[in-house]
Amino acid sequence: MGSGHRPFIVAIDGPAGAGKSSASRLLAARLGFAMVDTGAIYRAVALAASRRGIAFDDDAALGALLAGLDVTFAPAAEGGQRVLLGGEDVSEAIRTPPMSLGASAVSARPVVRAGLLDLQRRLATAAANRGAVLEGRDIGTVVFPDADAKFFLTASPEERARRRHAELRARGARATFDEVLADQLRRDRDDSSRAVAPLRPAADALLVDTSGVPLAAVVERLAAEVGRRMAGRR
Repeated sequence: MGSGHRPFIVAIDGPAGAGKSSASRLLAARLGFAMVDTGAIYRAVALAASRRGIAFDDDAALGALLAGLDVTFAPAAEGGQRVLLGGEDVSEAIRTPPMSLGASAVSARPVVRAGLLDLQRRLATAAANRGAVLEGRDIGTVVFPDADAKFFLTASPEERARRRHAELRARGARATFDEVLADQLRRDRDDSSRAVAPLRPAADALLVDTSGVPLAAVVERLAAEVGRRMAGRR
């Protein structure tokens, strides 16, 4: 599908804790674009698999699970969006440390990545969308290699772990900073070394280091670049 015949696509990739989710959500709201959190989709797969006793490396069972998987997004009352699995709000259930690692595990399976590719593209290119912001780990390289604007957000490991730890503490989780940092480093290693769609910046992505940068300033930079690209497309 040529870029002139579909909504304007913004791809935001990067490792866990780089600020992708917050920046993507605010950018989508500012632009009036749809928001597609692909990481949440993989987390929902991990949750569905764990509930059914399916091992994260059982390709046959995962393939069968995906055939009937119903993942959708809905607006949240306080802003942002809720993640629905079969109509059930699993927004909190998918954000635990075990589901973070589970998402990394299932996302390494070719059957899962291939099975979800069409879903991600359909959510982004729905006719009702003026544009869409997709955040994940392989949006600019695999899902939408022809995205109109590509960004790769990153930050130091310690900064990313601090953010994640604060987020978990706010939810009442008891994980220590050292545990969060260890989980994150393991996930970084898994995501970057997997054979299928490894975590890496697209060659034409704009690299944005968010270490010590206020979220508002990050969003401002992304919005300015998207505005420039949209003007050029018109």
